[in-house]
Amino acid sequence: MRLFALPFFALLAGCTPSQQGVVDTFSAIWEAKDVTMTDQAIQSLPYASTYFRIDNEHRVFLVLGYIEQGNLKWLSQDGSIVVTRQGRLVKTTNLHSRNLLEIISVTPDPLLEAQKLANGQTWSRTIRWKEGEQLRSAALTSRFTRAEKDQVLTIAGEAVPCQVWYEDVKSDTPDSQWQNTFWVDTRSGQVRQSHQMLGAGTYPVEMTILKPAQ
Repeated sequence: MRLFALPFFALLAGCTPSQQGVVDTFSAIWEAKDVTMTDQAIQSLPYASTYFRIDNEHRVFLVLGYIEQGNLKWLSQDGSIVVTRQGRLVKTTNLHSRNLLEIISVTPDPLLEAQKLANGQTWSRTIRWKEGEQLRSAALTSRFTRAEKDQVLTIAGEAVPCQVWYEDVKSDTPDSQWQNTFWVDTRSGQVRQSHQMLGAGTYPVEMTILKPAQ
């Protein structure tokens, strides 16, 4: 499903006067070191949106451009594209010197049916990513464990009850181990927040889905 075909900022040019405050806020945040949108601004925009941070750099605000075969494509003003599938980072474009190229697996990601996740569930895949001009790949194995206590996140002014799932991930080459964390909305089964890696133990990524896709 294609949500909009024109660049996001071109669409904002035709907004109504009542939306102008939202546009002004959105246009200004790109200059900030760490973006924070008001709850009202998030709800007023007619697009799904997310916060995104990579490698401990400043946090940015992305809007949803397309949904294609279950993949959500989040857009930034500078032309970067972040692709997720049920909260999992699956591809990036134009993230400066590092990008996730693809994930290859013969079995589905357990996060696709997050409400059916079970303790001890495992998943194997191969990832390919780029660091500068260097192409890298790694075979990963992971194991999911649910936190003992659920958490309630406050996102865009809404209380969101979540199951918390830890994914312990191991790569043999390069030799690395790390833990991803996913917060799954207990009502919808959607991943609303995540801490995960772009590469094999490299480039940490934080995402919070502010306004989910409908």
